[in-house]
Amino acid sequence: MELYYSFSALIVLASIFAYLNYRFLKLPSTIGIMVIAIVVSIFLVLFGETVLPRTFGHLHNLMSSIDFTEVLMGAMLNFLLFAGGIHININDLKEQFRPVVIFSTAGVVISTFVVGFGMFYLLPYVGIKLPFIYCLVFGALISPTDPVAVLSVLKQAKVSKSLETKVAGESLFNDGMAVVVFTVVLQLAVGKEVDLGVENIGLLLLHEAGGGLLLGVLLGWVTSRLMREVDDYIISVLVTLSVVMGGYLIARQMHISGPLTMVAAGLFMGNFNRNFKMKSVTQDYLIKFWELIDEILNAVLFLFIGFELLMIKDLKHFMIPGLVAIIVVLLARFISIWGPTKFTSLRKSFSPQTVKVLVWGGIRGGVSIALAMSIPKSEYSEIILSITYCVVVFSIIVQGLTIAKVANPNQIITEEEQVAGSPENKD
Repeated sequence: MELYYSFSALIVLASIFAYLNYRFLKLPSTIGIMVIAIVVSIFLVLFGETVLPRTFGHLHNLMSSIDFTEVLMGAMLNFLLFAGGIHININDLKEQFRPVVIFSTAGVVISTFVVGFGMFYLLPYVGIKLPFIYCLVFGALISPTDPVAVLSVLKQAKVSKSLETKVAGESLFNDGMAVVVFTVVLQLAVGKEVDLGVENIGLLLLHEAGGGLLLGVLLGWVTSRLMREVDDYIISVLVTLSVVMGGYLIARQMHISGPLTMVAAGLFMGNFNRNFKMKSVTQDYLIKFWELIDEILNAVLFLFIGFELLMIKDLKHFMIPGLVAIIVVLLARFISIWGPTKFTSLRKSFSPQTVKVLVWGGIRGGVSIALAMSIPKSEYSEIILSITYCVVVFSIIVQGLTIAKVANPNQIITEEEQVAGSPENKD
């Protein structure tokens, strides 16, 4: 019952904050909810113990009682990724397959090391000494873009379909590489022996990511065939729910990537059902159901992120290091995007404006905070969690609210036509 009470409280708060945002702030729903939660958290941290001690105590106990890492990575993320995957057109993804794969694999590794080296050499100037291996841990958890935050922000940005597919595809698929890199580096940090051979890392990635994708396609194919035989909206909703909830349990037992399983299953089912002429009422209910699930869980997730401020001690002491981290992460994002686009095979689809949008649209979110909170308690875990929170809040609020202004669809089309028509690309 404790979990029920906690979730009930979060739903009530999310609905109140969503209403206040709609009436007064007029921000995108999820960002508005998070902003209000942060403002409430700051007020409670500064004055809560003297002005509203019971409210402060209740909220602090509520956040302490919930394992954010388990709730997000083990439950919410599966629903959100399936909902994201089910709305992506596989043909659009095929057209952007190469950049999506490069950014979600090599891009994560490049960013991890750039962030690691940058933080290692710059943090001492602001009075913090973080061992290089923990700088790499931070680099690994902050490098992947958050699919939930990215998909939420893209709805407001009105970018071109090709650019939307690049950004969304990268964020949906980079979890496999990110988890492998983070797991290996964290094990090194806590003193465990890890085989760093290319063969071992490759097998780990193949098992984690490849196994997740294969399981997702298998689940998607089987359940799509079942839905074809029974064209009923209630059964269709139940079947898709069973894919998400049952699929995660299977992935967990097999020790493969649950997030990638959900992405693959969502992609397969969403595109299979486009070809299968489902009753309009069934399709309408199914689409609206998953849109509603997506919106509700997004609201709760961004509320979570806002209230996580209550769990960080002395955040003000890490504001300057957090600012350093923001600059380093943006620089690393630029290098991890700009570098691969210099390859001849990718030049024709990446104009300067496209690169700018990809860099600024690389939103970090709850996944980074969840990974930071999964680090075993040590003298460095609080530092990493605090600077991660600074980067995530900046990323969602500043980058999320300005990406629509940065994205200029007409300029992107003009520049990409110029790049495609250049002599070196014609050759």
